[in-house]
Amino acid sequence: MASMRDIKRRKKSVSSTQKITKAMKLVSTVKLQKAKQKAENTNPYFNYMYSTVCSMLDKAGAIDHPYLTAGESNKKAIITISSNRGLAGGYNSNITKLITGSDIAREEILLYTIGKKAHDALDSRGYEVVAEHDQVMDAPTYDDAMDISREVLEAFTKGEVGEIYLAYTHFKNTVSHEPRLLKLLPVDIKEEDIKGGDEEDKNSKMLMNFEPNPEEALDMIVPKYVTSLIYGALVEAVASENGARMQAMDSATNNAEDIISDLTLKYNRARQGSITQELTEIIAGAEAIS
Repeated sequence: MASMRDIKRRKKSVSSTQKITKAMKLVSTVKLQKAKQKAENTNPYFNYMYSTVCSMLDKAGAIDHPYLTAGESNKKAIITISSNRGLAGGYNSNITKLITGSDIAREEILLYTIGKKAHDALDSRGYEVVAEHDQVMDAPTYDDAMDISREVLEAFTKGEVGEIYLAYTHFKNTVSHEPRLLKLLPVDIKEEDIKGGDEEDKNSKMLMNFEPNPEEALDMIVPKYVTSLIYGALVEAVASENGARMQAMDSATNNAEDIISDLTLKYNRARQGSITQELTEIIAGAEAIS
């Protein structure tokens, strides 16, 4: 059985850790409120951007444009969004599992990483990282998303990659976060992406007219579409990270409380045993003298 000194020392150590986790929980809670509000405000725009572009391209007809056809390269660019710091539960590991558990072969993947954690985890597993944007996660902006979009689109148009994907954590609510792998280009047209009533379903067969011409219109629309989805993913990822960290620190604080309670009980038992032993020795000594 551990001595009273050891129990007291461990209890003090756990108590100090609990103070840290409690402080980190409070910080994450404050950051979460701001990030959550931002994610809820921006999420509708990016959802409609995705569905609108899918609907538009579905009605575009046969247009020969580099953005609409898969390149000859079998390489697939994946923009991965994680955090620069740990202590966020399974937030970062879920993104890593999303990539490693996908149907895409490792040798076909070219990673554009945002956040150190996914970069370090995937790089150690032999995945090729062609670009790092770790500083973006400190305070993501639309300009950051535009720079990343420009970089991957350039690789796409040059034929260095044939497809572009986005791996991020979707923010559902404070306690629910879902890792997603979204295909950005070439756009997959799905029935569920195009919403509308019966009248809209009839009109969906009509071809869309572009002004001045389809090529120039797509040159402007598709980069904005990719940039918008990347920025939306960044905003949701920040909210998800702080939500995950708040939950992790809350669990750590509660676990520390349980450990302190257990150590307090052990300390009291050890103290009681020590007192009982001292009384027994005193009584035995008194009887020996008498």
